[in-house]
Amino acid sequence: MDIYLGAVVILGALAVSDLIVGVSNDAVNFLNSSIGSKVAPRAVIFIIASLGILAGVTFSSGMMEVARKGIFHPKYFTMPELMVMFLAVMLTDIFLLDLYNTFGLPTSTTVSIVFELLGAAVAVSMIKIISAGQNFAALVEYINTGKALAIIFGILISVVIAFVVGALLQFISRLLFTFDYMKRLKRYGGLWGGAAMAMIVYFILIKGAKGASFITDETLAWINTHNGTIFLVSFVICAIVFQLLLLFSRINILKIIILVGTFALAMAFAANDLVNFIGVPLAGLSSYLAAQIGPDGYNQAMTALEQPVRSHTGLLLVAGIIMVITLWVSRKARTVTQTEVSLGRQDEGVERFGSSSLSRTLVRMSTALIAGFRRIVPARWQVLAARRFDDRLYRPTTGSEGDRPSFDLLRASVNLMVASALISFATSLKLPLSTTYVTFMVAMGSSLSDRAWGRDSAVYRITGVLTVIGGWFITALMAFTVSSIFAVVIYHWQVMGVLLIVVVVALLVLRNHRVHRDRAVADEALEVFNLRKITDTQQAIAISFEHAGIFLHEVKQAVADSLNGLFSQDLQSLKGRKKESKKIQNWANILVANIYKILRSTQSVDVDDTQRYTSTISTLQEIAESHRDIAMRAYLHIANNHKGLLSSQIEEIGHIRNCVLEILEKTSEAFLQKEFRDYASITAARNRLKILFAEYNRNQIQRIRQQTSKTRLSILFYGLIWDLEKIADQTINLLNIFQHTLRVNERTAEKRLVETPDTP
Repeated sequence: MDIYLGAVVILGALAVSDLIVGVSNDAVNFLNSSIGSKVAPRAVIFIIASLGILAGVTFSSGMMEVARKGIFHPKYFTMPELMVMFLAVMLTDIFLLDLYNTFGLPTSTTVSIVFELLGAAVAVSMIKIISAGQNFAALVEYINTGKALAIIFGILISVVIAFVVGALLQFISRLLFTFDYMKRLKRYGGLWGGAAMAMIVYFILIKGAKGASFITDETLAWINTHNGTIFLVSFVICAIVFQLLLLFSRINILKIIILVGTFALAMAFAANDLVNFIGVPLAGLSSYLAAQIGPDGYNQAMTALEQPVRSHTGLLLVAGIIMVITLWVSRKARTVTQTEVSLGRQDEGVERFGSSSLSRTLVRMSTALIAGFRRIVPARWQVLAARRFDDRLYRPTTGSEGDRPSFDLLRASVNLMVASALISFATSLKLPLSTTYVTFMVAMGSSLSDRAWGRDSAVYRITGVLTVIGGWFITALMAFTVSSIFAVVIYHWQVMGVLLIVVVVALLVLRNHRVHRDRAVADEALEVFNLRKITDTQQAIAISFEHAGIFLHEVKQAVADSLNGLFSQDLQSLKGRKKESKKIQNWANILVANIYKILRSTQSVDVDDTQRYTSTISTLQEIAESHRDIAMRAYLHIANNHKGLLSSQIEEIGHIRNCVLEILEKTSEAFLQKEFRDYASITAARNRLKILFAEYNRNQIQRIRQQTSKTRLSILFYGLIWDLEKIADQTINLLNIFQHTLRVNERTAEKRLVETPDTP
């Protein structure tokens, strides 16, 4: 077989792989708003998005020229040189996007493909320049620097525009409708909805039509001369229909806007980003065919790639079908989507990201700026704005799948309207605007205007946003560097170079799959503590104690493993237990967050009855912190190569450990089974602990006096038994709280039974 025909076949296979990893990352762009707002069942959302993808791929043929001549001048390259570049680009893209998918970070497939093309083109151009003895200044002849800079500048400026427009429009929308938007929606929702729908129709169905592979030149000319008329007619018709629906039906027009917007954004994604996945393989096929019919064969310049191209609609639909299948089956797509949804959610809770010095500095600067702004704005205006933005009026309805939405329908509709308009407008100009940058920044801008980033969550949300944005810059750097290296390897080693890189990329993808699987298992474990589907307060309280039982069982195992690792001086085991302590701490934080949510829903319950339940907050935190101290003490002692515990100390700590583990295990079973058969044995174990603590304290004092236990061993010994004692005490406290809470629940149930009349 002709090796270049083989290269074309490899490019085709890589195109399928790139479609899969690319859609897994880009699905967040059109799923974020609909999934975050729980506008419809997930299956309905996916069906609408799938239809949008299939429609959008037919609009993307005009964008294919970017991969052919947008970054480099094909007339300075031969077909074999282009094959080197295209193979390097595709292999880099698969590796890079799969890496970001694994860690749930949305990145730009447009930025990746642009910088991969740039890196490979620069690498091959430099080889040609050096071989020809030319000056390095000749590089500008090979690279389409003007077009490349225009693309990069357009992408970067879109970040600022998307954030500002998203924040501004969300501010206006919330000021107009407030969080209690349904009342005001009936008054002037028709005008607002008509404007939103007209924007979507204008930018998607009109502007995007320029790249459609099936629209004739005559039809396109008629559309271009009647833009204003079509926009005005769309606005009038949609406004009238929406207002009639608001007046004479119970249909929520925001749901219609969100679902249509999801379709529109999926359509814009397919039209704008399909070039990122199959543009390079199609350019490779075109260059191969051009070399076959040209007079100089493989040695001729690829000027044929400079000609306009219209891709075959059937081929585009095949790519669309692959994208749709990926959308439905990809677990990594859900991971990436969850990252963006969690950063924009309205409610408080456990944050996905930690804090950083930069995010803390930005929060302080923003706080000072807001304080200065308040001194300028009249107090009357501030009071008015505060009323319009009072999120206490926000009453989120339970989603179709039983969960509370992360934000309301109004914000979701703004996200989709702004993002689809911006992306579709860029598509009409044949600019590879980053859909990820636009949708992400629009969502973050609307979250900021909606005050979703409160004082208690802003530092963590900003850290998350900075992490994602930082990843975008890393995307550009990695894409350029890795693609350049791959191009050099393939250029010099040819077939062996391609096979070597394919093996390396395949191994990295397999490793990423294992990492993502482990992370997914950890996330699924956290879903056990999900209370979003529980609406009854008493039931939520009972389930929170079941969660505490799971938590105590995990603490029991972790404490046992940490002490066993210390006794055997197993550093690797202790290192794993130290990492495990972060998971335990995270579990405790989630349980505490659930308790806060439950307390907010206990308005009708007597304060004295709930007061004792609140002490579970400090109890859970104490247990988690004591376990963390045990794991950290044990790890640092062995990591620093200190002398191991004395045999007598190991025996004594072992006896104490066994009592504590018994208390943890039996309390955990009591919570999970809601029975107290072992309450007497639990208290007996606690009494034995008191005796052991007193006895072993005397023994340790004796060892100190005899100088058999040095200072570090004594510090370690006392630190461990004190942490174990705190775990035992707090576990007993948790058990007593559980007993008291169950009695309160029984009294409440009896009271409801008496107050509720019998039904005939």
